[in-house]
Amino acid sequence: MTAPGSDADQLLELPGFVRDRVAEGRAKARATKQRKAAEAQITERDPVAQVLVDLPLAHLDRPFDYAVPVAMDELARPGVRVKVRFAGQDVDGYLLARVAHSDHPGRLAPLRRVVSAERVLSPQVASLTATIAERYAGTRSDVLRLAVPARHATAERETSTPAPTAARWDPAAAEEAWAGHEPGGAFLRHLRDDGAPRSVWHAAAGTDWPLLLAQAAAATLAGGRGSLLVVPDRKAVARLSAALGRVLGPGHHVALTADAGPAERYRSFLAVSRGAVRVVVGTRAAAFAPVHDLGLVALWDDGDDNHAEQRAPYPHAREVLLLRAAQERAAALIGGFALTVEADQLARTGWAHPIAPSRALARGRAVVGVTGATDFDLERDPLARVSRVPRDAFATIKSALELGPVLVQTPRRGYAAALACDTCRTPARCRACTGPLQLTGPVTPPRCRWCGTQADAWACSTCGGHGLRAPIVGDARTAEELGRAFPGVRVVTSSGDRVLETVPGRPAIVVATPGAEPAAESGYAAVLLLDTWLALGRPDLRTEEEALRRWSNAAGLVMPAGRVLLVGDPAHPAVQALVRWDQPGFAAREAEQRALAHLPPASRLASLTGDPGALADARTLLTLPEHAELLGPVPVDEQEEGEEGEQRLIVRVPRTEGAALSAALGELQRLRSARRLEAVRIQVDPPSL
Repeated sequence: MTAPGSDADQLLELPGFVRDRVAEGRAKARATKQRKAAEAQITERDPVAQVLVDLPLAHLDRPFDYAVPVAMDELARPGVRVKVRFAGQDVDGYLLARVAHSDHPGRLAPLRRVVSAERVLSPQVASLTATIAERYAGTRSDVLRLAVPARHATAERETSTPAPTAARWDPAAAEEAWAGHEPGGAFLRHLRDDGAPRSVWHAAAGTDWPLLLAQAAAATLAGGRGSLLVVPDRKAVARLSAALGRVLGPGHHVALTADAGPAERYRSFLAVSRGAVRVVVGTRAAAFAPVHDLGLVALWDDGDDNHAEQRAPYPHAREVLLLRAAQERAAALIGGFALTVEADQLARTGWAHPIAPSRALARGRAVVGVTGATDFDLERDPLARVSRVPRDAFATIKSALELGPVLVQTPRRGYAAALACDTCRTPARCRACTGPLQLTGPVTPPRCRWCGTQADAWACSTCGGHGLRAPIVGDARTAEELGRAFPGVRVVTSSGDRVLETVPGRPAIVVATPGAEPAAESGYAAVLLLDTWLALGRPDLRTEEEALRRWSNAAGLVMPAGRVLLVGDPAHPAVQALVRWDQPGFAAREAEQRALAHLPPASRLASLTGDPGALADARTLLTLPEHAELLGPVPVDEQEEGEEGEQRLIVRVPRTEGAALSAALGELQRLRSARRLEAVRIQVDPPSL
């Protein structure tokens, strides 16, 4: 055999097309080798990238150092999305900073790639997410999922939104809009002059709150700064967005909501992060929007449970905005027709100053009355105590329909949410599972709310009767009754999956559940609040506060000098607060009672929920602050005898030890994560118990 020749000699012996393929392959291999060599070469300018890896593990919730290759030097800027190698896998992360040196003694792994050159995580929001994670004993990766929407490449490739023309703002119109809410005018002037006032705003009934918030945002924009306005739901976003359009003109604000769709939401987010738009309105996740030169954070109706995040670490929009105002030296405005005890505490401690309507404005906007349970009502109408709609209420509806629409608020949706024996009043139960029976329509047979079994031949187990009555009536049955009582009048409902945003200003009866009340053009001529006893019967820490908030929000939709009529007990403190339009006084009294009972906001609470064994392990690992109290554990739900379900343990500390409690719970999360113990759900400052 002859010795093999050189590679070139061997190539010459091959056919031409094969020779071309081999040469092409060798050229690609050389190019790949050169590219890998370039990628492996580390830049000399700030060669260390601090990356927050997107991992839901508490013990790994910290930045990790990676080397920056020369090829990525220009793109690897703070705030961009990156891919890194972690535990043998490619994972997502955010580049927080570039530094010259690393504390890691070994060789750093290089960045795998920069996903996009878009800087989606601003330094201010990055700092805020760290604070929120610490405050709520969570991980930064969980908070970042709330703060930064998922990437949409098509929207990202679009050119940046051009800067709009100068925003309109009429200081005289703004002062006129806030007239009567004192010192609203001074608050606006502070915003315009680059100040950072902090206020708790109690609005009078019939106040066009979207217009007033829009004027506050316009004053802030006139001073060269941006605004962040957070409201409870999509309906409120639509109202506030329309007001901003009227005050500022088109193109000066964006709406950030979860139901906008991934492309539209990311497009709006980019307009904010790029600085093209500096006024944002949205729901709770918008509290993290990267507004440039933030000058005002505002929250409307902070008692609405929509402001409480349902995903870990369960932050509340109010706390996010207050922390953000402190970090970025921005003004803060917490407003509503009713005040929570947390908002009252901000004013009582001097952290914020109150803005309230004058007595003349509060009394002139609405006349609030009570019917159905006074001695005078019973003497005039003996059936008033048992009637859902007493005679006085029918008279109010009839006279108000001559002026415009009438709103009727009922606490339950559906037709007949509960049934009872017509003879002995025993609750009607399903024979199959003992669940409660309900009616879903005027001609449908009774059906079990738990198992769905139809009860055609129901008989009372106590007296044997076959007749049924409905002690709890929903919005559908209420609309049916009012339609029969006022023939020829249009009756519409708003509840559940069918929530109306607005209704025309012509006469009609609008039956709505709490939170689903649509706004009416020029307001409602009258507002009727039914079944108030039901709103006051919930076993919860915030029952009376929540009932007053729901009634106040409905009353807030009345037209100037309109009528608000509540069917209930006139002696109840919450009812009296509504009649006097003294929601701040009610919140102050509620706060005093909670302080005596060592309940929030005078104290800080945390709930730990899990299986009994996991909860016992957590209790063993938890290092409590000095004055901590343990309440429980107790079953979360009713259990059958011998069964073990989830349990809840409450930890209570004085407010001064709140930070220590959060730190202890954060350390517990890290210990459990490192040891791979069974999960325990931790919620700091749960909105309800």
